[in-house]
Amino acid sequence: MDTRSLIIIGGGPTGLNCAIAAEKAGIDYLVLEKGMLVNSIYHFPVNMTFFSTSKLLEIGNTPFISHGEKPTRREALEYYRRLQQSYGLKVHPYEAVQRMERRDSGMYRILTDKAEYEAHSVIVATGFYDTPRLMNVPGEELPKVKHYYDDAHPYVSQKVLVVGAANSACQVALEIWRKGAEVAMAIRDDKIYKGVKYWIRPDIENRIREGSIKAYFNSSVREIRPREAVLDTPEGPVALENDWVLAMTGYVPNYTLLENLGLEIPEEEPRIPVHSPETLETSLPNVYLAGVICAGMETSKLFIENTRDHGELIIRQVEKRLEGALVD
Repeated sequence: MDTRSLIIIGGGPTGLNCAIAAEKAGIDYLVLEKGMLVNSIYHFPVNMTFFSTSKLLEIGNTPFISHGEKPTRREALEYYRRLQQSYGLKVHPYEAVQRMERRDSGMYRILTDKAEYEAHSVIVATGFYDTPRLMNVPGEELPKVKHYYDDAHPYVSQKVLVVGAANSACQVALEIWRKGAEVAMAIRDDKIYKGVKYWIRPDIENRIREGSIKAYFNSSVREIRPREAVLDTPEGPVALENDWVLAMTGYVPNYTLLENLGLEIPEEEPRIPVHSPETLETSLPNVYLAGVICAGMETSKLFIENTRDHGELIIRQVEKRLEGALVD
């Protein structure tokens, strides 16, 4: 069994930030990532530009230089890749954590799909982008339904239903419409989401107003069929002929994994795993949360930019606990 002082679950920006702090503190750590390095960012849309500036995305006190004020996905991948290589961060990609249990000794046993580890402390930095918020309607499992958006090209000359009205949905609707798709939107409320960025809102509202993009307000998806989607609208059911459904309905934490780790999670929303806001320690001793996972279902509250202090905060505590364990 591989024994470490610290196991970090998740190899995204937050996990790397924690790893850098551990590296600087001389703590024996390992990052376990079920996909590739910064897996979620890799699966962002190919031409995506971040809403945050490169300055706000910096971690480990390492400058993030981009061509524009707001970096692209490609620039972010390069930045985090160079960070991992420059610091020599110990990351095991493509190794999925399956469960965790506490031993009588107080150590934690972490089982992955490849190996078994034992650690004094654990940081859970799993984010939420890998688990889409499902609509739970008949036909959602059809190949035409996508919960992730990559590029506009596949939708040229196609009829596409975009579900949602937040930033991602509005951006997707605008981009594929400009590339030649026939676009309709299913929107639960009576208007575009209030948090849509100021440079996106007038564009999508004008396209809807002029009829270029057909918006069904106060509407939800009832059923998805191979050649159409049925909406519940204020005027009754409406069947829309379409080729694709892009469900930009957001994402949620992987609660199955969190439960398999033994974390205490309330049933009522926002289902924030039990932890101390001051120390980020969970109800399991020496097990911490880091990053956006600290907000549970309220996924729009925390981002890379306002969780960058989590790594150093946690590592200071881990360092003290490890010193205490050595004294004992």
